[in-house]
Amino acid sequence: MRLGAQLCHLADGTKARELYGNATIHERHRHRYEVNNVLRPQLEEAGLVVSGLSADKKLVEIIENPAHPWFVACQFHPEFTSTPRDGHPLFEGFVAAAGKNQRGELK
Repeated sequence: MRLGAQLCHLADGTKARELYGNATIHERHRHRYEVNNVLRPQLEEAGLVVSGLSADKKLVEIIENPAHPWFVACQFHPEFTSTPRDGHPLFEGFVAAAGKNQRGELK
């Protein structure tokens, strides 16, 4: 089981990198699940973008689907560090995208 804060490297040109504004982040984990790296090339060929990798760059932490207006998924728990006054970057990005979608600004 992966527990506690883990280092994550963010890929340039991704929503995750844009939202966090940093090349590396630390996020809290509490899970036993991982992406099967044997399938990773097939997933990437199908259009999935791996936008975050573990400290050793072997484990997928964040994925994105650029064909979708706003699709970002993560292995960690952003709710662990989000507060009403200081929202987590992924939550803030999602809410901003929802507002743009409602106004017809999101493609």
